[in-house]
Amino acid sequence: MDLKLENKTALVTASSGGIGIAIAESLAKEGVEVLINGRSEESVNKAIKELKERTGSDKFKSAVGDLGKKEACEKITQDHPEVDILINNVGFYEASPFFEETEDDWQTIFDVNIMSAVRLSQHYAKKMIDRGHGRVVFISSETAVNPDPNMAHYGATKTMLLSISRNLAELTTGTDVTVNAVMPGSTDTESVRELIKEQFSDVDIEEGMKKFMKENRPTSILGRLLKPDEIANLVTFVCSSKASGINGAALRVDGGIVKSVF
Repeated sequence: MDLKLENKTALVTASSGGIGIAIAESLAKEGVEVLINGRSEESVNKAIKELKERTGSDKFKSAVGDLGKKEACEKITQDHPEVDILINNVGFYEASPFFEETEDDWQTIFDVNIMSAVRLSQHYAKKMIDRGHGRVVFISSETAVNPDPNMAHYGATKTMLLSISRNLAELTTGTDVTVNAVMPGSTDTESVRELIKEQFSDVDIEEGMKKFMKENRPTSILGRLLKPDEIANLVTFVCSSKASGINGAALRVDGGIVKSVF
């Protein structure tokens, strides 16, 4: 299937690893020029080198910055004033019981997970609407609708992203701009592996992942962690002209964790 993405430009936040680098790779394979974002020159340069080797494409640019900070968002929008595709992927999580979460914990995760997406969307989505075409994708999470009291602050930000996404989609009426949210389930990334190693330190990582899914995500129909490219495949499709009829949606790619008919 030709997704007709060649010569488009995309900013994928937090794309030096994890789900972000998988999205960057998937888009690049469709001919998209991708702005790679990370908090350091070293991590971004390393990711670009890996992506060039994986894809055979040299259409990558550096967009270094800690997007939890307003100044970093402003610098990226100044250096790269227009893109065709914005993937609001940056975010972090930590396991922390609700009664132990501090105000600083809440503020930090809000600044990164929410304000980065708000700032970048206010800049790029406005330009997309003005010219009549573009794609915005918010990477939310199954925890947005599947509460985990050990990640209450993280889940709250992911729920808020669904609201922001839908509200922004309402502003695209009469254009070829779409705004959607993608809700991944637990995914096999380096950070998740580290979390599992801490939680199940008495077994190897493969056994730990099985125990994690059985004990922490027992409703998963797949019964395993998702692969980053499984998330990336859906995101890339949503960014394409083939997905022009999908707007204002919250799309689950969670392996069936959420027990719902919606």
